[in-house]
Amino acid sequence: MSVKVNIHPMLLSSTCGQSAVEVGGRTVGESLSEVFQKYPELRANLLDSNGHILHHIDIFVNSESAYPEELNKSVKDGDELHIIMMLAGG
Repeated sequence: MSVKVNIHPMLLSSTCGQSAVEVGGRTVGESLSEVFQKYPELRANLLDSNGHILHHIDIFVNSESAYPEELNKSVKDGDELHIIMMLAGG
């Protein structure tokens, strides 16, 4: 089983410049855990100290937000995850 995780451009410094990572997993959380094994720095940019997705981060499975299930949302072979950062400013 393969899931493609697309990394937001602002996070590429945590992935050695890799914009996408192929992993396994049956849920968003399992897939992200595999990404964190390869790129441990990314974890602090996505999850709080309790292991929940930070408020300014959204994860999309294909073209739909994983919210409210988030880490528990199921994924299947061929799905694409998109890590999105909510940015503000003027």
